[in-house]
Amino acid sequence: MSSAEWMVRYRRFLKRRNYSVHTVNNYLNILGQFSLWLEMPIEEVAHKEIGAYTEHLLRKRQKPKTINCHLGTIRAFYDYLHDEEGLPLINPVKKAYRLRLPKPLPKHLKDEQVTLLFKEIKDARDRAMFMLMLRCGLRVEEVARLSIDAIDYRRRHLFVFNGKGSKDRVVYLSEDTGAALAEYLKKRGALKVKRMFLVQKGPMKGKPISVRSIQKRMEYYAQKSGIEVSCHQLRHTMATQLLNADADLATIQDLLGHSRITTTQRYCRVSNLKVQRDYYKAIEVVLQRTQPRRENELELDKK
Repeated sequence: MSSAEWMVRYRRFLKRRNYSVHTVNNYLNILGQFSLWLEMPIEEVAHKEIGAYTEHLLRKRQKPKTINCHLGTIRAFYDYLHDEEGLPLINPVKKAYRLRLPKPLPKHLKDEQVTLLFKEIKDARDRAMFMLMLRCGLRVEEVARLSIDAIDYRRRHLFVFNGKGSKDRVVYLSEDTGAALAEYLKKRGALKVKRMFLVQKGPMKGKPISVRSIQKRMEYYAQKSGIEVSCHQLRHTMATQLLNADADLATIQDLLGHSRITTTQRYCRVSNLKVQRDYYKAIEVVLQRTQPRRENELELDKK
């Protein structure tokens, strides 16, 4: 069977597994690049070909994260060929082939930076979008897909449907976020469009706003305020602020929709305020326990 035929069968398999259209297209795009580079049938690929392909991507100056994405996708494809199609092959992509990645700390805004940024956001739609990121921890894709019926104003709930990893979750509306949404909805009007946030000008007026358009709005306000910020940094800021306010780590994990608690624990490394409070509280106990002992030792030395 040709590589193209295997790709078609793999696409069907991914759709049966309910992968998103975006994910399926990404996987097939990577496998297409790999297939074009290969000079042999896809079933005959061995470890040395994977090593050569990695070197090929490095020569193209691909980032380590991108290369790991290629390797992970190719590995999953060979798992499919073995497990689902029954091909007698050994997966040529070893887990050890993944490149080491730096682990930068999540960047967040300081309180005064948040104030300066939102001082520049006068547009009701933009303010509502970015408040959802700052107060509810929504990803930019989740804001773009948000529908009118996802919000329960009476209970102050917001339902995030089909978030990252096809997971649903519930987040909660703060007073300032609820007020920003109410102000925007008054200006939006009762349009028969399910999506919450719409394009306001130009030929696409009244159509759902895209992810890239939201990001461009943030770039505009970042330049206007003089603050280096992205949409995702607002989500990081929410997590850090909640942690500094002594919110439980598991609660923050649930609100952000993280699959693993280790992802949420990264915020502990940047939440200096909480660490500082915990340190002084604990060291005070230590000093109280050890101080009498030190005083007794000094008195004995004098004698």
